[in-house]
Amino acid sequence: MRFKPTSYTLVNVSNGREFTDKGWTLSDPQGGEPSLIRAVYKNKRFTPREDLDGIYRYADWMPIRRILKNSCAPITYKSKGLAKHLGLENLYITFSGWNPKIGAKFRTCSFKETEAYSVLARMSEDEKRVLVVQSAGNTARAFAQVCSDNKIPIVICVPEDSLHDLWFHKKLDKCVKLLAVPHGCDYYDAIALGEKLAQDPHFFLEGGAKNVARRDGMGTTILSCVEQMGRIPDAYFQAVGSGTGAIAAWENAERLAADGRFGENRMRVYVSGNEPFTLMFDSWKAGSRALLDLSPEDGRRQAAVILAKVLSNRKPPYSLAGGLFDTLRDSNGDFFLASNDNIMYWMMQFRNLEGYELLPAACVAVASLAKAVEEGKVQKDEFIMLNCTGGGTLGAMSKGYVFKQPDLILSPELPAEEVIKQVKALF
Repeated sequence: MRFKPTSYTLVNVSNGREFTDKGWTLSDPQGGEPSLIRAVYKNKRFTPREDLDGIYRYADWMPIRRILKNSCAPITYKSKGLAKHLGLENLYITFSGWNPKIGAKFRTCSFKETEAYSVLARMSEDEKRVLVVQSAGNTARAFAQVCSDNKIPIVICVPEDSLHDLWFHKKLDKCVKLLAVPHGCDYYDAIALGEKLAQDPHFFLEGGAKNVARRDGMGTTILSCVEQMGRIPDAYFQAVGSGTGAIAAWENAERLAADGRFGENRMRVYVSGNEPFTLMFDSWKAGSRALLDLSPEDGRRQAAVILAKVLSNRKPPYSLAGGLFDTLRDSNGDFFLASNDNIMYWMMQFRNLEGYELLPAACVAVASLAKAVEEGKVQKDEFIMLNCTGGGTLGAMSKGYVFKQPDLILSPELPAEEVIKQVKALF
């Protein structure tokens, strides 16, 4: 179908300066203190599009130029099993994964598809450069699948230790190129490799949390919830690696409050991590906007032992204006931790209570909700959103799968010119 691009401008969170998107603007062109930028949409009312399918029913609050095929929107329902177990009267679960019985058909089983379908739809159809995405696993799978389906060239950088996450139902299109950093390297090293590649004008970085399309794609989770709940939640729970999804939820809660039909934004944002990778948790508990020191060696060691590998970002958007520190402070939120044992316990409990399995990261959020109930941080009659960011892999992989092997394995220590030379040879 013919799609009219969404109408919006951009605003600098730190100073309120509004400006025009030049196509792939990731920061205020006038500079200033480190700050996220946000999209300011022409349509101030939350208006799901009945004429569009999948995630694009939320297109009016996504900074996009086109519609891509095979998308799915997050699914929200009022919990019975987990809610009864925790003694909660108004627990709503927003699920982004594979569970056709409730209408959830994320083929890669992760809410990272919400990012991919938004970011890639922000790109112009006549873009000649090649997109570069860095990932710890789930983002790579999502972008690879969406790019393969829609024939969009991309280079994805991942740790070799995350290759087990790169499964697909069939062989990917040749437009998808996969680079891996060797065993023992982590997500931060994959980021460094991608940044070297993007020094060549033939390639450009997706931008991570700085990309308004990534955040507003992830923010569709709360839009799904509010459609069912009819109001802004009192409390929001999500596990975080970078914190981008929680930032996105807060931003959309602000938009919903400005709409005026869904109540004031008093939503407390509760995020959680997998110990012993506790960089943001430690920084938050210390009351520090600046991230505390974490050596690369300690970061890699901590990342190696956590069960939810995707929750191990050493370079998260925590400190800058509009980042996770501000989100937690402004929402009167808090940070929790879950151990590997907690994750395993809630993976089994959730399967018994709700009838489908979650990915480890999503179970970190479930564990944190249980802890918040235990500590009295949420009341039994409050309206609570639990963002379950992925699951259903057993069902999805039962349909058959193949693994994507890396096209190159490159050290993050390689000079940029050598990285660029070897990757260009793939095209």
